[in-house]
Amino acid sequence: MSNTGVFITSLGIISPVGQGLNDTLDAIRKATRGIKPLHLFPTSHTPPLPVGEVGSFSLASDLPRTHALALVAAEEAMKHAAGVPDAVVIGVTTGGMPFTEELLKRGELDSKQYEYHSTGSVAECVARHVGCTGPVLTVSTACSSGAVALKIALEMLRSGMAKRVLAGGADALCRLTYYGFHALQLVDEAGARPFDRNRRGMSVGEGAAILLLTSADDPPDNAMAELLGAGLSCDAYHPAAPHPEGTGALRAMKDALSDACLSPADIEYIQLHGTGTLDNDLAEAKAIHALFGERPIPPLSSIKGSVGHSLGAAGAMGAAVSVLSIAHDIIPANAGFHEPDPQLNLIPVRMPTVKDINTALVNSFGFGGNNAVLAVGHPRRRKRPETPVCADRLRSFTVLGSACLTAAGGLEQTIDAMRHGKGLPGIVSFSEIVKPLSEKYVRRLKRFPRMALSLAVSACGASATDGPPSSVFLGTGWGGLSETYDLLMNLFASGERFASPTDFVGSVHNAAAGHVAVHFKSTGPNVTMTGGDCSFEQALFSACLLIRRSDKPLLVIGADEHHKILSPLFDASVLPGGPPSDGGGALCLKPATPAAPRRVCPSFMAYSPNNDQVILALIRALGGNRTIREQFGAVMAGIPAAQRARGTAQLEEFLSITGYPHPVIDYRRFVGEFASASAVATVLAVSFIEAGEIPENICDRRKTPLRGRGVLILGFGHVVTAVEVVP
Repeated sequence: MSNTGVFITSLGIISPVGQGLNDTLDAIRKATRGIKPLHLFPTSHTPPLPVGEVGSFSLASDLPRTHALALVAAEEAMKHAAGVPDAVVIGVTTGGMPFTEELLKRGELDSKQYEYHSTGSVAECVARHVGCTGPVLTVSTACSSGAVALKIALEMLRSGMAKRVLAGGADALCRLTYYGFHALQLVDEAGARPFDRNRRGMSVGEGAAILLLTSADDPPDNAMAELLGAGLSCDAYHPAAPHPEGTGALRAMKDALSDACLSPADIEYIQLHGTGTLDNDLAEAKAIHALFGERPIPPLSSIKGSVGHSLGAAGAMGAAVSVLSIAHDIIPANAGFHEPDPQLNLIPVRMPTVKDINTALVNSFGFGGNNAVLAVGHPRRRKRPETPVCADRLRSFTVLGSACLTAAGGLEQTIDAMRHGKGLPGIVSFSEIVKPLSEKYVRRLKRFPRMALSLAVSACGASATDGPPSSVFLGTGWGGLSETYDLLMNLFASGERFASPTDFVGSVHNAAAGHVAVHFKSTGPNVTMTGGDCSFEQALFSACLLIRRSDKPLLVIGADEHHKILSPLFDASVLPGGPPSDGGGALCLKPATPAAPRRVCPSFMAYSPNNDQVILALIRALGGNRTIREQFGAVMAGIPAAQRARGTAQLEEFLSITGYPHPVIDYRRFVGEFASASAVATVLAVSFIEAGEIPENICDRRKTPLRGRGVLILGFGHVVTAVEVVP
């Protein structure tokens, strides 16, 4: 338990109504509406649909628009910071898609041109720019990404593993989202009118908001606000539509209040999710009425009528605007609202209103039923809670069940193939993927969500007595490549007149985790991490931060599909002429006690380009040379092909310093080159520990007994990671 507070000491923001704090505050006071017809790229619509498009700003020629927006906001947030942040956590959905679309449209086949495609490259770009040497995390939970990123940052600070974290969200307009939301018939041709009786949909937007969070016992002199708490939930209802009664949104709001030691009566303002779509506004209204009951509802408004829906940046932008509201005693107007909707029975603030605000809720909801709510307060005017907030971070999980998919098949077939010295690189067969799935999932889903669901079902099959998983954490480097490719190719082939709504929903990185949640009715946190080759480690790391101690099981999954066109372009480790590979692994877990058997612990993560002492830091985190030699009977080393030189040098440094005497397994040689190969390695490590030995032909021609020791899974390259698997 801890009374340490988490304070927002600076922030940066860029949106359709301005760049920087002064422009944004001026726009709030004037109720500026920044939604206008798109002109960023030519469209088939005449006139173009209204969007929230950022005006002219400094744009590095070699960076996609999302990255440039993130850097603008990050530079402002760090302008007066005393030192580099200990970690960077960014929520993103589009990544380098603005560049990628142009490249694919003209048939560009040079993979170097796609180096910034991944969502994870945005956070890495920011980290490199600000000099961060610690964890660099990417959240992709659709429109709640920015808010989830802030929740993860909050828990990092509460646990004491960081003192300063740079966190927020960024996204840019692109064809995929512009045409995708139009295909879902969710765009209002008159511009977004949140909560208005005549609303017809949203306006797609763009922007970035990055906040610098600092932990301290007392408010720092430069504290703008305090991040009091946050709640996460999943509807587990539908891939795109919210639960009609707003039950998931209500649960997230209640959890945020509980996390912040607040009651509904303490809330003086609500920054609404408020997209302007019929179903979203109705569900949010029902959740708010259920939360407050007979109590008066505080003033509320949505900024999306002013700036549009900036997707992965939306939650962070809502938080940033709420910080300005608290710091300057002003409630933003709900632009676009004119006529109340009796079905909603909510009347948002029509004009900017001067009012002292001590506490506010910030709602952020997304595809897959991902809900995130933040509680923000004045750093000095409000009373600190008498009940301290629980700041304990879980150190490890007990493994209840596990599963993997490789070209050899499931877990048993994979181990058998390794035992007989057979290489595993290759494509997972359709029959292996669909083996545990019902016909409806086989029929409705494409390759990547089938893989994730298949892994989840198989991992939970061995732990049926513990009940279904309450939460889902997914790590994926690339998400649904089949859906992304099919959507864009059909769009281009139709002269940008047709986009598949089904493929659009499936192209969102967290769609697969949403399907898993619906299948198991998992209503706890549903978090997708997309940090490239360490996506699985990021998912496991986030689970340790976000899950409280309980007996409820959860799922941590890592999976990626190979796509014959996109994989060689996007993933630099998929080498020309090399065997195409894909697959993944899943663990059904529950929080562990120190003496629990079969424990998995993510113990280290650091961004290496800024850190020439990263291997020494890794060794310290693992307890030092002697501890490493005595506790681990094998090391499984993951070195992506694209980072082979750097990674090999890091491994050699680790072995030289520690004098490690036991087997070292280059696991990508067995499982192939795909982003979530570490998920397979972790599942294999669990299996080795259960057997008490490493099978023959993996280390050498003999079986290698572990003698009660664990297995250490290390990742090398741009990001250095460690996951401990112990008996």
